[in-house]
Amino acid sequence: MAFGSWRRRLRPRPLIQQLEIRDVVARALEFQARLAEARLEADAPEPGWYPWDSFGTLTRLNELLTGRHRFLDPMIGDDPVLDLGCGDGDLAFLFEDLGYRVCAVDHAATNYNRMRGVEALKIALDSSVRIEELDLDAEMALPVGRCGLALCLGILYHLKNPYGVLEGLSRRARYCLLSTAVTRFAPNAQADVNSMAAAFLAGRDGLRGDETNYWIFTETGLRTLADRCGWDVCDWMMVGAEDSILWNRQQDERVFCLLRSRVFETEAASQLVAGWHGLENGAWRWTAGKFSLEAPGGQRVCVKGTAPENLAFPVTLTAHVGETEIGHHILAHAGAYECAQMTPQGGPVRIDFAVDRVLPPDAEDGRERGLVVLGVEIG
Repeated sequence: MAFGSWRRRLRPRPLIQQLEIRDVVARALEFQARLAEARLEADAPEPGWYPWDSFGTLTRLNELLTGRHRFLDPMIGDDPVLDLGCGDGDLAFLFEDLGYRVCAVDHAATNYNRMRGVEALKIALDSSVRIEELDLDAEMALPVGRCGLALCLGILYHLKNPYGVLEGLSRRARYCLLSTAVTRFAPNAQADVNSMAAAFLAGRDGLRGDETNYWIFTETGLRTLADRCGWDVCDWMMVGAEDSILWNRQQDERVFCLLRSRVFETEAASQLVAGWHGLENGAWRWTAGKFSLEAPGGQRVCVKGTAPENLAFPVTLTAHVGETEIGHHILAHAGAYECAQMTPQGGPVRIDFAVDRVLPPDAEDGRERGLVVLGVEIG
């Protein structure tokens, strides 16, 4: 990516253009085709390309993430994304395509093709993703001083020292997306230990014969580990894997979670929270009948957009902070509108908007639709 593109990216996206996780999933489907073409153009590494589907995780994130955490920009900010255990770099290259700076990290000795795949794709894609070879168990010397989001997907059980890695990462990353296998039962597959803060050390044959697997936690053990290492849980989801068996009998289960570091102080920022449909034409969004955003206190917040012709007018738009109404607007007819209100003094506040008339789901569009919003002006 050219320097000019990065310089433009460092100017924050307009609030209404922030990427929601559904937008990311849609972009990923398009980007997969580009990756497939790049693999055809590049020389295949030995023993081959990374064989597991990195993009399948994104559909899980669409189920996992809630509220404000469905929007990437407030989490990442102007800091880079750190992809730990990057495989062939599929997600790293995707996040670069979304406009973020990315550093991809893996350990060549345990990487499927000794990191030749990620290097080959970087050349084929003419990418600026930074690639670093690092053994996290040998030293927690991350190649970036700080990052907005760390991807830690499917690597925790490959680490000899998961405590040290997660603790060190909490000092460098504002947020962490983590997935890992967990167990409800002891290795005898009979004693239910899920309520215990426990972890089991695999023998020399690892788990399922993979000697690079070391530790597997109970769900309670993983929550305790995250807390002791300086992380708060934002979103948490358990998923079963019917085609994968643990301890010879038990169905494999995985945790997907979003963690926020207590080391980083969250700056007051404007961000979309709930009730916003996907970004359309890169410039506007439909809202639901109720929608909300977070904004700094003591600021003028102006919602700008269009009232669609097929609403029944007049339409009333109200804005509340808690139980206090801070805005009451009558939209008398279809067309452009600007609805401004002042937020109370103090820290960041959540503004809850509501319109009294909406377009219900129909055969052409299954969403409830309220207003079309082109932008949110703060200050």
